[in-house]
Amino acid sequence: MMRPFRLLNALLTGALLCALLVSPAQATISGTSATNTATTVTYRFSYTGTPQFLRAYVDTDRSASTGFAQAGTGADYLLENGSLYQHTGTGWSWTLIRTVTFSSSGGVAQWTVNRSDLGETATPNDADLIFQVEAPLETSTKYTHVYSGGTSGGVTYTPSTDNFANPERGFYHHTGDCDKADFSQSTLQSYRTSQGISLVMCVFYLSEYKNGPIAQAALDQLQQQIDTVRAAGLKMVLRFAYTTSTAGDDTTKDRILAHLDQLAPYLSSGKDVIAVVQAGLIGAWGEWYYTQNFGNAGTVTSTDWANRKAVTDKLLSVVPSTRMIQLRTPKFKRTMYSTTAVQPGAAYNGSALSRIGHHNDCFLASPDDFGTYENPSVEYPYLQADTTYVPMGGETCGSNPPRSSCPTATSELAQFHWSFINTDYEPTVLNSWNTGGCLADISKNLGYRFRLESGTYPTTAVHGGSLPVSFTVHNDGYATPFNPRNLELVLRNTSTGSTYKLAMSADSRRWTAGTSTTVSQTLTLPTNLPAGSYSLLLNLPDPLLSTRPEYSIHLANQGTWDATTGMNSLLHTLTVS
Repeated sequence: MMRPFRLLNALLTGALLCALLVSPAQATISGTSATNTATTVTYRFSYTGTPQFLRAYVDTDRSASTGFAQAGTGADYLLENGSLYQHTGTGWSWTLIRTVTFSSSGGVAQWTVNRSDLGETATPNDADLIFQVEAPLETSTKYTHVYSGGTSGGVTYTPSTDNFANPERGFYHHTGDCDKADFSQSTLQSYRTSQGISLVMCVFYLSEYKNGPIAQAALDQLQQQIDTVRAAGLKMVLRFAYTTSTAGDDTTKDRILAHLDQLAPYLSSGKDVIAVVQAGLIGAWGEWYYTQNFGNAGTVTSTDWANRKAVTDKLLSVVPSTRMIQLRTPKFKRTMYSTTAVQPGAAYNGSALSRIGHHNDCFLASPDDFGTYENPSVEYPYLQADTTYVPMGGETCGSNPPRSSCPTATSELAQFHWSFINTDYEPTVLNSWNTGGCLADISKNLGYRFRLESGTYPTTAVHGGSLPVSFTVHNDGYATPFNPRNLELVLRNTSTGSTYKLAMSADSRRWTAGTSTTVSQTLTLPTNLPAGSYSLLLNLPDPLLSTRPEYSIHLANQGTWDATTGMNSLLHTLTVS
């Protein structure tokens, strides 16, 4: 029988063994991880200082009652520097198995081990890990590794090609001016149930109030429209404007700022069903081109830009911080805020830059989309990067083949991460997409379209114990969700139907378009969870409408969606004891 050299000395003195049984506060260990292939497993962590010994304890059966007791686990195997040992007998007793691939440089320790050398006796297919350095002696908290590709508890999911409604994405309806044409709850519901449409446009004109405050009747009308949209289970793209005339007879900056103060409480109370607010307010249709007060027809002075920014800043201040706004052209954001696109580390941080998206209301209508772009060689890469993290939407406004035909349409919808587009305008362009064979794919791919690829889950667990889960999701859509969204693992008792929700930390706004993302997290089961059999489900509810299943995300898989609850079955059953 052989033992790790340094630990044998500790056994002889008794001092180190006592220290190993106590997990001191972490000071030097971080970035713990474990990954695997079909035949090997790699353990890795970062450390500071110059420790002489680096260790990984591996509890393959995840039982603290077997193996060497270490920080709440029972280690069946020990990696110390370049050697692998197996626990034998009781207490501190180890046998050398072999040397392994090991490196420790740049403050990173890494081992690669044959899975067969670890026995892979775990049921379910996972292991608890403790990492350690010496000297000084520092011990990590427990890390649970769920083997990918394992047969125990592994599920492979089948994609669905169905077209269905999902919140805050897809085609939207725009059927009239929101300040005059009342929404019908039954009509809105039919959009969702019969057409797979979850969005409506609300352009609310304030034409009568250019010289005074907004009348209470108009504010009541706005509230009624918000309430109807909520009752129907849809959301709105909201815009305010003062005129439809190319004469640009809008109103002054000060009047707009005062009106935004009046609108603020309605925006706050309606934030649950407001998908995004388009800046609007300035010029004809709120598109900032024909305007008598902010620089007309593209002739914009520095004072005009300052006034435009004052309106935008005010809009950002009255729109709830969890909601974004959109500007009509890339030039507007680049001129008023920054020529640099939102960076990954700054996305969703609440700054003005992170909350301003884009809309293009003449998509593909001309080489520059009727003035949407001034310098495509600069604005295209900027917009492609920026819309990775902020919303993009709009409408077509004129047939312009071949640019407005399917090849360019699908390419630019994907390139600029479009989340929504008008289904009512422009009909010639939309008909060309239908005859060209791309309309169905556009309908499915606008915004996000998440589908599960595979998952690995335990088959047994203990109440109050850990529950390591891992699944891979692919985003087939053009974009990601742009508003906050929860992620929950749900346990549903197969006998009683009772559900227990466990919050997960992954952010679906980071599940990038066109890529696969693996989510791995070890959750803790409630101590009062009754013993029994539980179906596992994945829930992505709206945090403001969590009891409304129509506002939860429907994954694009066969046999997983539960329309009654708005949850997605993971097609796996867990036995809790």
